[in-house]
Amino acid sequence: MNDSAKQPPADTGGSTGVPSQGNKPDSLPPKTESAPSGLAALTAEQLYRSTDLSKLAFETTADIAPVEELVGQARAASALRFGSRIDKPGFNLFVIGPHGASKLEAVRAVLVEQARHQPSPSDWVYVNNFVDPDKPIAIKFPAGRAPGFKAAMHALIDDVKTALPAVFRSEDYQSRRTAIDETFQKKQGQAFGSLREEATKKEVVIVRTPFGFALAPTSNGKIIPPEEFNALPEAKRTELQNTIQVLERELERIVHQLPQMETERRDEIRRLNRETAQFTVGQLVEKSKSSFGDLPKIVEVVERVRADLVDNIALFISEGDDSESRSDATNERAGSPFDRYDVNVLVTQGEHDLGVPVIEELHPTLGNLVGRIEYLSMRGVLVTNFRLIKAGALHRANGGYLLLDVRHLLSEPFSWTALKRTLYRGEIAIEDISRFLGLTNTVSLQPDPIPLKIKVVLFGDRLLYFLLTTFDPELSDHFNVVADFENDFDRTPENEAVLARLSAMIVKRLDLRPFDRQAIGLLLEHAARLADHAGKLTLITDRLQEVLSEADFWAGEAKRKIVVREDVEKAINERIFRLSRLRDRAQEAVIEKISLIETSGSHVGQINGLSVLELGGFSFGRPSRITCQVRPGAGKVVDIEREVELGGPIHSKGVLILSGFLAGRYALDTPMSLFASLVFEQSYGGVEGDSASSAELYALMSALADVPIRQDLAVTGSVNQHGEVQAIGGVNEKIEGFFDICNARGLTGTQGVLIPQANVQHLMLRRNVVETCAARRFAVYPIATIGDGISLLTGLPAGERESNGRFPQGSMNQLIEDRLRSFASIRKSFGKDAELDRLST
Repeated sequence: MNDSAKQPPADTGGSTGVPSQGNKPDSLPPKTESAPSGLAALTAEQLYRSTDLSKLAFETTADIAPVEELVGQARAASALRFGSRIDKPGFNLFVIGPHGASKLEAVRAVLVEQARHQPSPSDWVYVNNFVDPDKPIAIKFPAGRAPGFKAAMHALIDDVKTALPAVFRSEDYQSRRTAIDETFQKKQGQAFGSLREEATKKEVVIVRTPFGFALAPTSNGKIIPPEEFNALPEAKRTELQNTIQVLERELERIVHQLPQMETERRDEIRRLNRETAQFTVGQLVEKSKSSFGDLPKIVEVVERVRADLVDNIALFISEGDDSESRSDATNERAGSPFDRYDVNVLVTQGEHDLGVPVIEELHPTLGNLVGRIEYLSMRGVLVTNFRLIKAGALHRANGGYLLLDVRHLLSEPFSWTALKRTLYRGEIAIEDISRFLGLTNTVSLQPDPIPLKIKVVLFGDRLLYFLLTTFDPELSDHFNVVADFENDFDRTPENEAVLARLSAMIVKRLDLRPFDRQAIGLLLEHAARLADHAGKLTLITDRLQEVLSEADFWAGEAKRKIVVREDVEKAINERIFRLSRLRDRAQEAVIEKISLIETSGSHVGQINGLSVLELGGFSFGRPSRITCQVRPGAGKVVDIEREVELGGPIHSKGVLILSGFLAGRYALDTPMSLFASLVFEQSYGGVEGDSASSAELYALMSALADVPIRQDLAVTGSVNQHGEVQAIGGVNEKIEGFFDICNARGLTGTQGVLIPQANVQHLMLRRNVVETCAARRFAVYPIATIGDGISLLTGLPAGERESNGRFPQGSMNQLIEDRLRSFASIRKSFGKDAELDRLST
């Protein structure tokens, strides 16, 4: 339970409604007379302020020129203009305000319009680092030219894949290759031929085995088997063995020369391949880089590609002799071996784009914010390469504006810190979250950081901003411009016309049916009710948009082409009906006397206080019985709610103020000798706020004076130690809550509600309440002081202290003071009796 909100009601949410005629009382009792104290009830004009559309001539919203969304936001608009244009570090924007104020849409519209007139930022790509593949190279391009470079590189590789195999299959290349092979074979043949001739002369033959070359003795041209060799005379065997040993040394020398010969052959082939590739690739590369001659950095990259193409021609030809080098070249981390020449276009500004980007990131995880490196699983191992580097929101918005919801940003691990770190460094370094968490131990990349020039715009409510300024001192290093959106603005005829134009813009944007003049008038009155102030209009446009959309639906159900006042009224009522189950159950409990609330008669020390409950965005008023008991004591006013820990600190403060009021007004020459207990009857939940403090004081005064209080009146308002009644929140809901109970039981004509005089300006009551008050069957009384209120509640004058220091005879104040003096006398007498008893013993 919330028994008050002492802040100005402009910041207090509340429900509103225009009831159907069925909510009116079926029979009206006699008209009430003026209050006994002479205090006049408020007139119907003071209870509800109608719309004044005299400043805008139209029949339907189709006739109204639309208006920008930054209506009534001069302060925020000034901050946006300054923050979006200043080009210095640390001047990023923090947009704060109430939820539903369409902050994002309004800010985006301003930034998009401003972005149109700024030069487009650069494109950024990542290319392979042929020297250190773990450190991809970032390259900047003029806006829109990066895709052209990617296409040029694709075309180059496609051409190379076609041209190189054709060149290596050409007759000229094959003849030169054959000549190299023949030269090698000739040298090899010559070396073995001389050895073979010498071996033949000495009856030895050279044979090839699985393990290499070997020498064997012969006889008549045939190899001598081992058993025959062993059967030869010893001298013959020794001679043959010596001959074979000599020849083996020569054979070993020749075999050792073979790898060198093979190396020379391969080197000759490589030189041939390189010369052939240089000639072929050179023509294609020159063609590809001709479009980028004005970009020296790009020409340098293309030259590195040229060198790598020549060094890795095995990627483009498949020759058996080069199978080993080809296998090494194709051992890439992922994808095709030709991907090493690809271009990863990280971010580009399309030719159709105008100005700088305005990017909103809805899910600002670390990867979505600063970029990420993706991995592929190959043979059970995670691998990656420069082509798997993905851009983050900071990359896409670089050079422009990035819009982030601060609540979403703070809810993502590492994102807030990463954003501050990036802004501090002035460059975007991709950070792998898996490395922070220790989830992977695979080889990763270290891409070049990209220079950052950006304007970050954070969106959040005021509480989050104030908490961040308190607990994060680094906030002011990066977000020096605050755009604070207003909740409402003054309700003047000019501003009503402006809000009508804004409503027309919403109608047009959502493609709704046109709204007629009376429908817009009721919508503006509803906007004042949402602002909790008859002199204000809400700027929380989402709430108005909901009503407009629902009214359009009901107009469609009624087969109308134009939305009329009846449709807006039905939309408001239906919305209340959907949310009001708990309110109806609470009222039902009162009607069935489960919750004890009296709306007639009078009682001593008992009063109807009013509180507001808000559940699920719906607020409603609920009366509560407050009772008080008094007796002589030590000057203590006991708040039972606080004693059982059901009362909040603000409520407890309000009760303690009552002690100050009593001590400062009554029996100033006598010790306070009172014990009083105050309680919200049948309250089973928490009680917070001080809007019931005036009601508690009335109950306390009634109990002290032993004068009954009218039960057909309910009270709201806080009080200070001087007896001044102060403004509270939710005044409309509180009045309507008590009215509904009285209406359900049957209006007597004397019932009403006492509200602080300062709350009169906030009144925008339901139509049936206003009409009943206009017929003087119910009343709303503005109260400035406790004296005014107690006179109305008891029928006795409050009384002011006269020149003799006493209150007038028969006044409430005189009765209270006499009662307090009597308590003091009782306490003094009791003290004397206790002292005599002590001495006698």
